[in-house]
Amino acid sequence: MGKVWFVGAGPGDPELITVKGRDLISRANAILYAGSLVSAAAMRWATTNCEIADSKGMTLEEIAAWLTAKAQVHCTVVRLQTGDPTLYGALIEMTQPLDRAGIEIGVVPGVSSAMASAATAMESLTLPEVTQTVIFSRVEGRTPMPEGESLLELAKHHCTLCLFLSITLLRTIQSELRAAGWREDTPIVVVHKASWPDQEKIIRGTLADIRDQCRVEKINSQAMIIISPTLGARHWPKLKKSKLYDKTFSHRFRKADKKVAGN
Repeated sequence: MGKVWFVGAGPGDPELITVKGRDLISRANAILYAGSLVSAAAMRWATTNCEIADSKGMTLEEIAAWLTAKAQVHCTVVRLQTGDPTLYGALIEMTQPLDRAGIEIGVVPGVSSAMASAATAMESLTLPEVTQTVIFSRVEGRTPMPEGESLLELAKHHCTLCLFLSITLLRTIQSELRAAGWREDTPIVVVHKASWPDQEKIIRGTLADIRDQCRVEKINSQAMIIISPTLGARHWPKLKKSKLYDKTFSHRFRKADKKVAGN
């Protein structure tokens, strides 16, 4: 029996895969990648005799069967998934059949589209005394949300919200945010295909107009929605600074400047 590795390919740019993920691709005997979401450019590190298949037309059962069959004849099998395998992926659903077959499994994390979107938009998801909390979630569509996790309930915290898989539900998002007390001029950033070369789009708007802007740009898939009181902070005239780098703040690597602290 070989080993099946679930590898996070990252948000789109093939160079954002981890070194460990890249090295696994380079020594893999067989790779099954999510072609509808993962750039084929990530296969550049695969060997010429590596078996490569695209799973975009497969069912869960077919994916599990493919991975099981390849692990029975190959040493290293890679399942290449978008972003991070542990976040909005079918990791557990895929590992259970492999467990039953006695196949060893490993997981390599990847860069999430939430982080890539914040990076490409040059935004910080947290700021001192503004918000220290980030919620990763999605809006209820065909898949129901667990009790207590509706957007209305989460939005009442007024912290940073990163919404996956929800770009077609902007009307619902606007309604729920309003009901949770968010203002019409609340800044919202939508990033389509974050980090994908020549395909990335950044749409900046407000609660009032973000849906209209996304319709004009024809954004209806593969988009991260970020709602946060921190958005636009790069241009604020004043910021609450981090204590970590404050001259008056001591920690185990640096003593406070007593003269400054005394003032």
